[in-house]
Parts: sequence; C-alpha cells; structure tokens
Amino acid sequence: MIGRLRGTVVDKQPPEILIECGGVGYEVTLPMTSFYHLPKLDEEAIIYTHFAVREDAQQLYGFANVTERKLFRLLIKVNGVGPKLALAILSNMSASQFVHCVQIDDVATIVKIPGVGKKTAERLLIEMRDRLKDWGQDISTPTADEFSLQGEDLGSTFVTVTNEKDDAITALVSLGYKQNQAEKAVSGVHQDGMSSEELIRDALKSML
Repeated sequence: MIGRLRGTVVDKQPPEILIECGGVGYEVTLPMTSFYHLPKLDEEAIIYTHFAVREDAQQLYGFANVTERKLFRLLIKVNGVGPKLALAILSNMSASQFVHCVQIDDVATIVKIPGVGKKTAERLLIEMRDRLKDWGQDISTPTADEFSLQGEDLGSTFVTVTNEKDDAITALVSLGYKQNQAEKAVSGVHQDGMSSEELIRDALKSML
C-alpha cells in the first residue's frame, strides 16, 4: 500500500500530476480542491495517497491532507460510488462543504455534480450521514507540512500547455462533465490571462 509520496512535481495536467520520488515517477490523480494547492513545477510536495486496484487497472489518488483522503475512502464505500465519482465530488467542493451538505440534507447541490442523480444523491446523504456522525467540524485544509513548499500562485505553468481553455475543458470532461457543459462553463468564466487551474476552479463554481 502506498500511503504517502514526497517528491518533486515534474508535470501537471489536471486532474493528474507526475511526481518524482527517488528517481521513480508516479502518476497521481487528484481532486481539484487538492490540485489547487500544489506547488509550482520542480518544487517539492507531500501527497497523501489511496492506491486502488481493479482487474484492469491500478490507480493512485492523491490528496492535500489526510482529511480529504479519509472522506474519499468513506465516499467509495457508498453503494454506487466509485473512485471516479468520489473524485468528482471532491473536485466540486471541499470536505467541509460536502459535510455541510450532508448535515443539512442538501440534495439540490449534490445532484449538480456529474454522475449524481437524485436517487444517488439521496442514498449518498443517508449513508454518509451515519458515517459522518462523529466527524465534527474539524475539517482541515492544507498546512505547511502538507503539500510542503507549496506555491501561492494558481497560475503554475504546465509542461505541455498550448491552450488553457482546451486544458480546462479536458479536465472537466475527465471529471464527468459532458463536452458541451464543460465548453459552456469554461467559456462563461474565461478572461484573458487566466490559467487552466483558475478556469477549472471558476467553471466548477459556476455549475454548482
């Protein structure tokens, strides 16, 4: 089991990164809420990971802190919620925002997440309510020792970026949004000079 990686971020293509640890490059998929806190390229990061094994694939999922990873692990225990859907949920809202939705039975917000219909949202809220009953309000955000040496600039440059809008649209599609939804959302928030990460962040906010 790979539980944590500490190394240099050598490539960023949301929602995936390549992090080099001891000469080995690990491909890791992160929810966008964690992706936003990554350091710039060629800087060091600490990522808490969940290693998922299927018959046809092995996948590493990464998180800014253990709180995000804990919620991800609780989500994938819900019937009908796999890693991809859990990733989409945590890309659209922080752990604290999701817990708040559960506490107030906010089905309307949950169903706006791609792949979540009304029945799935209702089941998700019911099952997570029980699992989160002792969760409390202590929902952490990345600290100095999580994603250490992290940069403050959301506009970190990707290695092979040619078009920020296209990269943002591709990322949203990989999170479960339809092509036309992604294009409309990105076009609606796009301003000159915005990075892919800024476009994804604002597009996701506009769809909730």
